[in-house]
Amino acid sequence: MDHDSHPLLPPRKGRGAVSNRESSRFNLPSRETDGDWLDERESLGDAPSKLRTQVTLESPKSILTFNKSPDLPFDRSINAYRGCEHGCIYCFARPTHAYHDLSPGLDFETKLFAKPNAAQLLRETLAKLGYRPASIAIGTNTDPYQPIEKRYQITRQILEVMLETRHPIGITTKSNRVLDDADILADLAELNLTMVAISVTTLDPKLARILEPRAPSPAKRLEAVAQLHARNIPVHVNIAPSIPAITDHEIEAIVAAAARHGAQSISVIPVRLPHEVAPLFEQWLETHFPDRKDKVMGIIASLRGGRKNDPDFFSRMRGQGPWADLLHRRVAIAARKNGLGKPKFVLRTDLFRRPIIKGSQMELF
Repeated sequence: MDHDSHPLLPPRKGRGAVSNRESSRFNLPSRETDGDWLDERESLGDAPSKLRTQVTLESPKSILTFNKSPDLPFDRSINAYRGCEHGCIYCFARPTHAYHDLSPGLDFETKLFAKPNAAQLLRETLAKLGYRPASIAIGTNTDPYQPIEKRYQITRQILEVMLETRHPIGITTKSNRVLDDADILADLAELNLTMVAISVTTLDPKLARILEPRAPSPAKRLEAVAQLHARNIPVHVNIAPSIPAITDHEIEAIVAAAARHGAQSISVIPVRLPHEVAPLFEQWLETHFPDRKDKVMGIIASLRGGRKNDPDFFSRMRGQGPWADLLHRRVAIAARKNGLGKPKFVLRTDLFRRPIIKGSQMELF
């Protein structure tokens, strides 16, 4: 077996990653049978058991994360959760779990962290005299509407603060659960304070089940696009990611479906495989598409300057070379044909009103 190949393992039902591959950066040991976190194998045969989702509550001291990346349309973001139960095999956020001494593989999908004090921290941040408003992005790392949001309601609480303070916020999700907050989003949209980007990677429900196993079906996401549009909430569809030889043949169909359901704009990002995502993705290919693994990885290398991942600004989002050029040309042609524009992320900041924190001096006025 060569250095880049991995043993063939059976898929885990309802999960994206096949295993808990080790983290090469932190010498994280593989914990395929860790009894504290994995269910015991079922008594019949060798079939792996279902994996429980466990949530740890954490109390961070700050909630806004700032960046200086020139290829991002925002300089601050909020992550209400760490890890994501959607289990998308391609998720570029997987490596962040290694910082917690957890695997970017199955741990990322099953050992989640929630921040129940996020809204209060946000109010305290916005109340500071030195704070200057600019659009906050939520969902850029892990999905704010993954299944545990139904229980913890952290994203909804954040949106309530946004409406109270008239602060702009952009949302990225691949879940129709965003409709649970359509009431707040409609109020924000009326003031030009929000937009929603919904990721649609494939229209094939069978492929979606193994590619992003616990995310809502493509049909449900497109229906969410339609319902957001009906509420006059600006909605954008992002084909993120497009995977060569797996999903890229659907580009034109996805663009047409987005237009039919009321999207205002469309964009595409070729698959990114940073750090531990690359071996996890290759393992997934070996399990589900062994006949085309070499082709897929070969095209990805051509998109990424001969590497599995390109971390450089701008090219990391767009790709490079003829495959990348063709991908973006196809999207542009399909967008024009279907009347879709380029994405716009300009939201108002002039309506911002600083919150008053109970017990503060400002409460006296």
